[in-house]
Amino acid sequence: MQSSRSTQMAIFSSLLVFVLGLAISAGVKAAAAGPSGYMLIKTVTLGGEGGWDYLEVDAATHRVFISRGSHVMVTESDGRVAGDIPDTSGVHGIAIANEFNHGFTSNGGSNEVTVFDLGTLKPITQVKVTGTGPDGILYDPASKRVFTMNGRSEDATAIDAKTNEVVGTVKLDGRPESAASDEKGHIFINIESKSELAEVDSKTLQVLNTWPLAPCTSPSGLAMDTKHERLVVGCHDNMMAFVDGTNGKVVGTVSIGAGVDANRFDEHLGYAYASCGDGTLTIAHEDSADKFSLVEKIETQRGARTMALDPVTDNVYVVTADFPPPSAIPPAPAGGRTQRPQPVPGTFRLLIYARSYPR
Repeated sequence: MQSSRSTQMAIFSSLLVFVLGLAISAGVKAAAAGPSGYMLIKTVTLGGEGGWDYLEVDAATHRVFISRGSHVMVTESDGRVAGDIPDTSGVHGIAIANEFNHGFTSNGGSNEVTVFDLGTLKPITQVKVTGTGPDGILYDPASKRVFTMNGRSEDATAIDAKTNEVVGTVKLDGRPESAASDEKGHIFINIESKSELAEVDSKTLQVLNTWPLAPCTSPSGLAMDTKHERLVVGCHDNMMAFVDGTNGKVVGTVSIGAGVDANRFDEHLGYAYASCGDGTLTIAHEDSADKFSLVEKIETQRGARTMALDPVTDNVYVVTADFPPPSAIPPAPAGGRTQRPQPVPGTFRLLIYARSYPR
């Protein structure tokens, strides 16, 4: 027994040294890991111009897909550039369907979905959506369909992932943002403009329920614990709400930072994540199906509002860039909105967070 313990300690020590070594070799100041075990191990400058939106990880290859306005950057798990998917006008999100070896992008500028080969990253075809302004995108394995959340037309387009043909449209109660699948025949969609959550039958394309999300307002990111049927909702009133997927009841909330735009759930660790534009990553733990507790808030960097999670390695990826000082941003016109600051060209970067503790 003593020998077994010694072996386990040796393995753990080697793992910790390896992770710290990665951080040091990447020029990152190695800080002690917090309660979650997460720490920044690498920062990779990817460069380029313009903004970004959603990220996604292909769990089979551990590649990271990053939307960059007119194209999608693809990196290996360590940040090395693997390729690029061009001509994705106004791209917002990426969905992965490994069983067909296809990926899909939601192109808000052209109202299309680009279908591409996951191996070669080469575009295969463009599919015209039925609505306008496709934003979030989701692959539902139960129906084998890809769904785009069309913000301007307030609906969702369903596409057969095998044939790449549009099979129908879901009319919604307001502007959709993100979606999640229970992998049992239902998808859930945040209705950002109404602070609601819609439950949709992914095969009949019928809206089964529309639930209010109070006290959550302006829901953005969405993820799901499919085992316990609990949804993780990122809300713009600085909270992460947890919702019972069987009845729409909000069963708990946890405080998060400002400007949330992505949520994830790790079924191995029981962790729910929220990435926020104020430069924080909040991690909560699912203590039971109806109880979630704050684990920690990790300081990332300003602008790191979107995120991807590798469900195999537990690595978390966020992106950001440098921005001009507030004094350099033009004031809002009378009755208008303040202009969103544009990132400094060449400063776009990927931040990789890994756990120093074994599962």
